[in-house]
Amino acid sequence: MRSLQRMATVVLIGTLDTKGQEYDYLRQRLREQGVGVLLVDVGVLGQPLARPDIAREEVATAAGSDLAALAAAGDRGAAMEAMGRGAAEIVKRLYSEGRLDGVLAVGGSSNSSIAARAMRELPVGVPKLIVSTLASGDTRPYVGASDVTMMYSVVDIAGINQISERILTNAAGAIAGMVKAKPPPAGARKPLVGATMFGVTTPCVTRARERLEELGYEVLVFHATGTGGQSMEALVKAGFLAGVLDVTTTELADELVGGVLSAGPERLEAAGAAGIPQVVSLGALDMVNFGPMATVPAQFAGRNLYVHNPTVTLMRTTPEECRELGRIIGRKLSAARGPTALFIPLRGVSAIDVEGKPFYDPEADQGLLAGLRETLAPSVEVHELHTDINDPAFAEAMANRLHEMIEEGR
Repeated sequence: MRSLQRMATVVLIGTLDTKGQEYDYLRQRLREQGVGVLLVDVGVLGQPLARPDIAREEVATAAGSDLAALAAAGDRGAAMEAMGRGAAEIVKRLYSEGRLDGVLAVGGSSNSSIAARAMRELPVGVPKLIVSTLASGDTRPYVGASDVTMMYSVVDIAGINQISERILTNAAGAIAGMVKAKPPPAGARKPLVGATMFGVTTPCVTRARERLEELGYEVLVFHATGTGGQSMEALVKAGFLAGVLDVTTTELADELVGGVLSAGPERLEAAGAAGIPQVVSLGALDMVNFGPMATVPAQFAGRNLYVHNPTVTLMRTTPEECRELGRIIGRKLSAARGPTALFIPLRGVSAIDVEGKPFYDPEADQGLLAGLRETLAPSVEVHELHTDINDPAFAEAMANRLHEMIEEGR
């Protein structure tokens, strides 16, 4: 937290060989807002068109690279990757030294990628803003699981004109307001618990959340859509959470089979690595997610497909896929450094994996259990309940056990 005796400082990250005029304009607008500015140059080729506070040579060195070698190699992709790593190291250092209260960048795909790489290294809550030509499209590669804000530039970042000066002035005002905003007063705060939810596990998570709130926790619910799982695990790594109620591990199915809601191969590892209590279940591992029916890959045409809504098509996981998912989960949980419990609902892992519903498949569910038994270590508690996942008794049992584990840790 910044000292009340010093001016809030915004760090600007820019390729000054192509965007020097725009960054000079931003620097002026920020100073008019009563905000300090540090300008970091991440350009590689041409001469900087504005005077930086942190030169490109220092950024390259922070990445373990040499600027002259990057320029001579002529590999634009490798140079951008290196400058992104260097910028990340620079902003982490500035933040640790108390010289960074927010970060702002403007540009196209290259500058946006470099700046986003750096911003994602900062803790949640540190203001982060990118004005980009890419902001009206798929922003996931830039935002990831962080709290990066993206603003569409309307016109390309190519000089100061009647449109760009308005957009850039708005951006300067926005980040200045963010860094000068006072945080909420620190009072008695409830411990935070993260929980994962999908539409087909909502009754379970709702009841578990209610029970945890009765026990004195504040529950953060994450929609298990890829970025949801990543966001929860980012908060784990940042030290925000006292425990995790990972009811809905469905993102692992998308990672394995090729669905559109993967959270990446490291999903279900953060809590274990951090050593915090985690209670885990098998929510929605009966399904892989795709977009509208027409977008389902051709190789899956003969599979059990279910139209969840006009924009989401679900595909039932096979016994073989479920067995491999069980092995994956078993290995991940067995590697945990902290207390870990696995709750298994023997009568269905989602609202549509129960008798009479479209994804009811006892053979696939048995495959999931078989895979778990192959790889689970004795250190992992296993609770098998003769209910489906959305039974209130199942939800309460998970919540109560997480509370006990957190209390035991205290």
